[in-house]
Amino acid sequence: MNYYAVTIITKGKKEEFYIYAKDKKEANTYVKLKFSGIIIRIVQRKEPLDVQLKKVKTNLLKNIKKRKIKPDLLIASIRQLAVMTNAGISIYDSLSEIAKSTDDKTLKYVFTKLSDEINYGHSLSSSMENFRFELGNLSIAMADLGEKTGNLDESLYALADMLEEVRSNYIKFKKAMTYPRNVIVAMLIAFVILISFVVPKFKSIFEQLNAQLPLPTQVLLGLENLFNNYGLYLLAIILTSYILSKYLINTNINLRFWFHSLLLKIYLIKNIIKFSTLNRFTIVFSELIRAGIPIAEALDTSIGMIDNLVLKEKLLGVRNTVEKGGTLNNGLKETNLFENMTILMIRSGEDSGTLDTMTQKVAQYYKMRFDSIIEGVSGAIEPIMLFIVASMITLLALGIFLPIWGLGSAVGV
Repeated sequence: MNYYAVTIITKGKKEEFYIYAKDKKEANTYVKLKFSGIIIRIVQRKEPLDVQLKKVKTNLLKNIKKRKIKPDLLIASIRQLAVMTNAGISIYDSLSEIAKSTDDKTLKYVFTKLSDEINYGHSLSSSMENFRFELGNLSIAMADLGEKTGNLDESLYALADMLEEVRSNYIKFKKAMTYPRNVIVAMLIAFVILISFVVPKFKSIFEQLNAQLPLPTQVLLGLENLFNNYGLYLLAIILTSYILSKYLINTNINLRFWFHSLLLKIYLIKNIIKFSTLNRFTIVFSELIRAGIPIAEALDTSIGMIDNLVLKEKLLGVRNTVEKGGTLNNGLKETNLFENMTILMIRSGEDSGTLDTMTQKVAQYYKMRFDSIIEGVSGAIEPIMLFIVASMITLLALGIFLPIWGLGSAVGV
């Protein structure tokens, strides 16, 4: 993008301002659309140093923290856009109005840019390509579908419903994990407090015994020494390790693949990830098929919404099978992710020409499976929590009372 100085006369006053554009023609078009007045000149100039520094700072901050529209806000905005479009309001006016009415900086920025792009003559879907991270693959696919079919408002309504369903599943999972997470955190805090403040009271007594201490007591004293003398260092190591591992997982695709493989081997977590992924995949895929999008393209969009790289790689095999002329049910069967019942349903849909109906039924099935897993999360985690609590209490009890019992036995003798 080039830097242009623009001089115009508006309301009898000469004003100068600066814009970015690909060339002088685009700059001239932008000025005519954005400002009222007489254009005197548009001159390309070199960016001033302070502008360059500000631009570098802005780009750096963007790279450190990418813009992300809050899911609830995005859903509400898309639904609002659908309502306004259905009422006959132009896309440009609709996007501009939503951008003006919101207080969210990211949403305002994205929708303002989209309205500008549409003013330049670009389509909504092509304009959204520049904000794939913020809006997601599904939003772009549904906007493209709406433009091709001439029913943009219906596509936007369907998009809002799909995003709402995906969001609802995430909230269900989050709520289900709240109780176990809070209990585990509370237990850890209580254990650290006991180790840091209660055990030291007994430490001097144990030292006066001048006897061989049992293993549980040695473990407690070792933990007490670790927390009280190296607690800050330990906390720094944990935080650093977490940040570093998160950075490496996000930037190294091989490490991320290994981490995702590991998650799929952990008790309970593997089923949550598997069925939440299949639920999201089938919901999006069924809606796209119902809307008339070709199978290969629908697979691309649906797979693009999957986070787990292992599952994503398996489902990419389905797309390859379909592109080579194979059937959808064979591609799904080769992944070993789908039950025979769902494979038979898809095959029946392909044979009878009712694939859209069958994929919706499969989506409902996986929604039911995911919901049942989420509802049973607390019950499945309770035995683990009880084991952890029992282990902590046993360690504290044996570590503190065994030496005292030994002392009582010695006095009795």
